[in-house]
Amino acid sequence: MDFSHDRDVLRRLAGEYAACAADPVNRERIRLWKRLNSRNMERPMVAIDQVCWNEFSGLEEMRNLCRDPELRAYEERLRRRLYQWKHFPADMVLEPFIRVDMAVDGAGFDFAEREDCLSTDESNQVKSHRYVNQFVTDADLDRITLPRVTHDIRESHRRLEVAERIFDGILPVKLKGFVPYVGVWDPISMWMGVEEALYALIDRPEYIHEMVRRVVAHYLSLLDQMEELGLLCGDEPLIHCTGAFTDELPGKDGDGSRVLCRDVWMFGLAQMFATVSPEMFDEFEIQPNLPIFERFGLVYYGCCDPLDGKMKQVKKIPHLRKVSVSPWAKQDRCAEELGGEYVFSRKPNPALLAFPEMDEALIREETRNTLALCREHDCPVELILKDISTVRYRPERLTRWENIVMELVREDS
Repeated sequence: MDFSHDRDVLRRLAGEYAACAADPVNRERIRLWKRLNSRNMERPMVAIDQVCWNEFSGLEEMRNLCRDPELRAYEERLRRRLYQWKHFPADMVLEPFIRVDMAVDGAGFDFAEREDCLSTDESNQVKSHRYVNQFVTDADLDRITLPRVTHDIRESHRRLEVAERIFDGILPVKLKGFVPYVGVWDPISMWMGVEEALYALIDRPEYIHEMVRRVVAHYLSLLDQMEELGLLCGDEPLIHCTGAFTDELPGKDGDGSRVLCRDVWMFGLAQMFATVSPEMFDEFEIQPNLPIFERFGLVYYGCCDPLDGKMKQVKKIPHLRKVSVSPWAKQDRCAEELGGEYVFSRKPNPALLAFPEMDEALIREETRNTLALCREHDCPVELILKDISTVRYRPERLTRWENIVMELVREDS
């Protein structure tokens, strides 16, 4: 296939990206992320991720021109990074190279969820899901098996060679390893449905314990194989949408040949446990996953689930460094319980960008409240705007949010 057209498109974008990645502000932001992650914060850090990019597709600078699907993926990534850099960067960092995904297979489970979906916008990946329960009998548990991870080295090299031909002389390229996370309850909620799974905690606790045991065994085997095959990513810039830069992780094992779990971040979550008691949270989430958390150098825990009232259990996680404070958490309680020992990873409410009119005064009030609480309790804090399902096709709202919040965090430092 003739790649000349696509190559020209990508090289123009790569040249622009390389100039932005060479900006000294990237090094300064890395330094500030490292300070935050070491709990010696100089100022609150801000990131924006999980953007509703479908609502940007009508913009000329976001129109993809590449014809080849593999190359179009690079184009889309470059256009999104450049657009964000120009319009709502916050504390984003542009890496001075292009990552190429390794050809890794077998990391997932051998069966898929069964579901019905409803959507308010067909172009948006955010949908409402109703899952069919596939776990009723003891025999159903046998579907949860250990993974068999494979790495197609020839395909990885082919991908790398393609990228090198495209970006040669502009940006170096490097293979990207596997980034793991502990999400026992994400797959279970999709295999059973959230309501069915919650009822089963009460009605069939032994069954759920066995299911969790098998899922954890799957993950432990996955990590063993990833380590053995040298497939883990040792320099991921993000951990669950937040800056992962740190000097505290060694990076590779003694001979420098492989990245091990102890060299990297891990993140965990149990979003459907927002409604369970702290005791049940400990029994079905924290205790079973301790062998996984123990293997990693640093841990980020939480997502959209409010963790106030469960911090005693969360703090049992070994190597815990960052804790999510969701829009539905009681911030004052979280700040008091986290103090200066952990990074207060605040998730501002993305719904504030989805109303018919964006209330800038409310954004300022919410942000000031977070900063004041963290200052009072000496919490190192980051503000992570994510799960942005819509801005009502008004991309400028993200620019305004970024301008407001960056102004406030600079005033706070």
